[in-house]
Amino acid sequence: MTLPLIAFLVAAVIPIFFGKIRSAPFWLTAQAAALAWNVAQHGDPSLHTYVALIEVLVVRAVIAPRLLARAILLRGEPNLDLMPSNLFTWAIAIALVVLAFEFAAPAMSDRQALTLGVVGATVTVSLLLLSTNDSPPAQLVAVLFMENGLALFESLLPEPWPLPIHGALSGIYLLTVLVGGWLIATPDPVAANGAKAVHADPVGSEAAEPS
Repeated sequence: MTLPLIAFLVAAVIPIFFGKIRSAPFWLTAQAAALAWNVAQHGDPSLHTYVALIEVLVVRAVIAPRLLARAILLRGEPNLDLMPSNLFTWAIAIALVVLAFEFAAPAMSDRQALTLGVVGATVTVSLLLLSTNDSPPAQLVAVLFMENGLALFESLLPEPWPLPIHGALSGIYLLTVLVGGWLIATPDPVAANGAKAVHADPVGSEAAEPS
C-alpha cells in the first residue's frame, strides 16, 4: 500500500532538486501514474473509483502534461533548473520535507502518516519553488504539483468526494493548465519591445555603453 505513495513522493521531490523546466511534463505524468496506482489500491471496485481512475489517467497523465510541454516550448526560454541550485535552498527544501513527515506522524496509522507526509512535503516544496523561481513556467509547474498533492489528500478521507466535487476539481486543474499555459506561451510585450528596440538600433545601444 505504500509503494504508490513513495513513487508519488519521488516524482514530486526529485524534480525540485534535480529537474529542469522542460522535464516537468514527465514528472507530472509520473505523479499522475502514482495517483492512479494509489486510487486502484485504495478504492473499492465502484463507479466512483473507475471515474477517478479515468480522470487521473486522461486529465492529469495525458492532457495536462502535453499542454504544459507545448506552452514551455512556445515560450522558448532556456532549459534552466526548476529551483535554483544552491545549498541554502536545498537545505530549506530538505528541512520542509522532514518537518512535513514530523507533523504527520503523531496519532495516525502508518499509512495515514505517510500519505499526509507526502501531501505536506509536496505542498511545502511547491510553495518553496514559487518563492525561489520567478520564471512563469516554473511557477505554473509548482501550482500543478501542489494540486496533485491536494488530489492525493482525498485518499485520507473516510468517504471519497462526491462525483460533482471530483469533476469540479478536475475542471479547475484543467483550467489552471489552460490559462497558465496561455499566459506563459504569450510573449512579454515589454521584453519583446525592448528586444526589438535593441535590434533596431544596435549602434545607439553600443554607444550608450561605457568604454
